[in-house]
Amino acid sequence: MELSLVVPLFNEEALVENLVSRTVPVLEGITPDFEIIFVDDGSKDGTLARLKEARKNEPRIKILELSKNFGHQAAFTAGLTFAKGEYTVMMDGDLQDPPELIPVMHRMLVSDEYDVIFGKRTNKANLNRRNLLTISFHKTFRRFSDLPDIDNVGNFSAMNRDALKALLQFSESIRYLPGLRHFIGFRQGFVEYRREVRHQGKSKMNYFKLLSLSSDAIFSFSKFPIRLCLYLGIIGIVVFFLAGLYTLIAKIAGFAIIGWSSTLLSIYFLGSIQLTFLGVIGEYIYRIYKESQHRPSYFVRKFHE
Repeated sequence: MELSLVVPLFNEEALVENLVSRTVPVLEGITPDFEIIFVDDGSKDGTLARLKEARKNEPRIKILELSKNFGHQAAFTAGLTFAKGEYTVMMDGDLQDPPELIPVMHRMLVSDEYDVIFGKRTNKANLNRRNLLTISFHKTFRRFSDLPDIDNVGNFSAMNRDALKALLQFSESIRYLPGLRHFIGFRQGFVEYRREVRHQGKSKMNYFKLLSLSSDAIFSFSKFPIRLCLYLGIIGIVVFFLAGLYTLIAKIAGFAIIGWSSTLLSIYFLGSIQLTFLGVIGEYIYRIYKESQHRPSYFVRKFHE
């Protein structure tokens, strides 16, 4: 098979018809030998029914039903595992990443100059609070991770079979696929595009899920959190050494320090640093614990192929 397109969906019944009508002609323009793997990530609405209806008219549509909602990254992983194409495309199901860009990615891969092509956003379609937070995350992640060219990059990408095999070798249950995709190396290129506004439905990635995903990314690919603890500890030592020196000089000079404010502030400052340390260490311990359980990232209820 020439080409596989993997699209995870969760409660996106309003988008299914438009998604199919835009992706199928684009892929037919590349090759008739393709498959679209829609991953139903435990949807509670009519998403699965809409997909089955679309499959009646287009047999190259395949539906991967997960047993429950396992999350965006797990759904992508499931779809990538079942993909059979020589080239595989990852695309979100909200149509903010234009499927019309897939032929460009495919041509770059077929030229044999690249193994991985990812989409790089040149804008945010509307700078609301959510998108500003996303931009801030990408800039922070690029600054403190060991991965170059990672800012303004999401899941939208294409890769050849060798790169996909490498990506699927990762076994961790807590994963950030854009980071893992960069980590595997190979010859990587990108195409720039303007991200579209979501025209139908509402985003299923609320602020809590976005925070969780950004935490997974930062703790998985950056030493910054634990280094920050070290830097805060050093600053605390310096500050309280100077405070102790000041107290000693004040006592020798004969003027007393009035009140308990300095003592209380010292206790609060040290306590907040210690709690910060415990929180950061706890995040690492939690991730170590999750990985030590070796639980599968997803379970498949049924695969319609």
